[in-house]
Amino acid sequence: MKLSKRGEYALRTLINLGIAAEVQRPLVRVTELASAEKLPAKFLEQIMQEMKEAGLVESERGKFGGYRLARPNNKILIGEVIRLIDGPLAPIGCVSHTAYEKCSCPDETHCGLRMLMLDVRNAIAGILDRYSLADVVEVTLRKMRRDGIAPPFSRPVPFTRSRREKALHPRLHPMEGIIQQLIPDFTI
Repeated sequence: MKLSKRGEYALRTLINLGIAAEVQRPLVRVTELASAEKLPAKFLEQIMQEMKEAGLVESERGKFGGYRLARPNNKILIGEVIRLIDGPLAPIGCVSHTAYEKCSCPDETHCGLRMLMLDVRNAIAGILDRYSLADVVEVTLRKMRRDGIAPPFSRPVPFTRSRREKALHPRLHPMEGIIQQLIPDFTI
């Protein structure tokens, strides 16, 4: 499974809508969402329409209109969003639970590649279906607050020099993933 740009943009936008809800921002215009993540607005509009049709977001028209989550963020699983935008999580069709395709090998039951890819699929689905948008929003906000970064769509937090440097040069450390933030003793 490789997350497409559509999938990445959808998730980044949903995370921002989740953050907006947490900071009491009822609606966010698509241009604001695109600007916050430096995404092409027209492309994002297409993704938003797809998510609206699937019941992930809802919109209000008009001068003060915009988008919001259509259901509580703890009811939106990351795996659900990826399946909607990018299709099955399985690396090959014969191990997919949502879009099974007959294998091209002569003995599907005893195919070593199929067994391996089933483990891969189960590992991916196990993580993506375990975490909701609420989990990702919680960890994102926690890290932003820790680093003195103002959440999108809220009042800005004054930057000190060290905070500005942290914002420009984010650290990427294995211990800062979503799982590690939610379950500190968890190892993969």
